Amino acid sequence: MNVPVHADPKTYLTEFSRLARVDWPENRTLNVVCHGHSVPAGYFMTPEIRTHEAYPHLLHMALAERFPHAVINVIVTAIGGETSAKGAARFAQEVLPHRPDVITIDYALNDRGDGLERARRAWSAMIAQAQAAKIPVLLLTPTPEQAASLTDPAEPLVQHAAQVCALATEHGVGLVDSFAVFRRQVEAGVELATLMSSGNHPNGRGHALVAAELLKWFL
Repeated sequence: MNVPVHADPKTYLTEFSRLARVDWPENRTLNVVCHGHSVPAGYFMTPEIRTHEAYPHLLHMALAERFPHAVINVIVTAIGGETSAKGAARFAQEVLPHRPDVITIDYALNDRGDGLERARRAWSAMIAQAQAAKIPVLLLTPTPEQAASLTDPAEPLVQHAAQVCALATEHGVGLVDSFAVFRRQVEAGVELATLMSSGNHPNGRGHALVAAELLKWFL
């Protein structure tokens, strides 16, 4: 009996990597769209925004280094304060028209207010639209909030992180487990505050952790 798992980082974005290695004049522009809330939007200490320290830009720079002959756009469609329900409502009009080659989705930090079931419906709807358009998707578990436990199963942030992992397995899409990365840092003795710019937004060090996990999918 086959046990369902999320997509394999070694093969899921094979087509993107192949296209990123095609030289001019046969190459084409590749688009990565980062959809979500304030974290991918680059909010640090609200209302301060540091786009160039946020993980979409860090990913863009890393991709440019890894694929030096490729024209790659990293497009941010994130809105601060938004939940996945609102993100799903504008997905067809504001994400798909960019003709993405890869889509990242990052909403779980804010979805605690909407609850697990509403969030599940919204994430599933976005995944379904992307898959119908044959676009690979990378789901991100939440970056932490300093006031929230990273280990208590009753903690909503832990529950939403688990649900994102389950959705990646259910739909066979990519999983970027930001939550687990931060938890490992804390378990290794790193003070969570040194990775955060505010109570619920990572700083540059925190964003770099997420970007490094994302880059593992672009081989």
